[in-house]
Amino acid sequence: MVTTTLDARRARRIAEQVPDPELPMLTLADLGVLREVSLGSDGTVVASLTPTYSGCPAMAEMRAGVAARLEDAGYARVEIRTVLDPPWTSDWITPQGRRKLAEHGIAPPGAAPARAAGPVPLVLSPIRRSVPCPRCGSADTEETSRFAATSCKALWRCLACREPFEYVKEI
Repeated sequence: MVTTTLDARRARRIAEQVPDPELPMLTLADLGVLREVSLGSDGTVVASLTPTYSGCPAMAEMRAGVAARLEDAGYARVEIRTVLDPPWTSDWITPQGRRKLAEHGIAPPGAAPARAAGPVPLVLSPIRRSVPCPRCGSADTEETSRFAATSCKALWRCLACREPFEYVKEI
């Protein structure tokens, strides 16, 4: 049993180091999408991932990256599971992940909005928020596009230093 526990911990450490394909400065652990890594009774390593949003195109790359790293480390049987409940939230990004985003000029998300259980309300009016510039720290910023290179980010511009930057949306 001790060997199984140690082997599961080793497998988790390996899976935690897989970079996110869209934000390569983050690992899947930093992003909070790596949910669990366990070892089955037959020796199969089972890694569970949660997509950042439904239909996230990076999931195929995440799954392949985790499987490849574990197989390269000598695990003969690897299974990657997708876990949808509970859904991912930007609150799962670790403090280290938030720091890495800011260091790379991407504004990390604030706290995700609190939601009651049940249907998600449709809000058509723009959400007013202040996003500090990750370069100079100024709060004098403006959104230039609700969507960036990926659906989970928006484009902003700092009016103080005049630099554009991406912002990871709260989900």
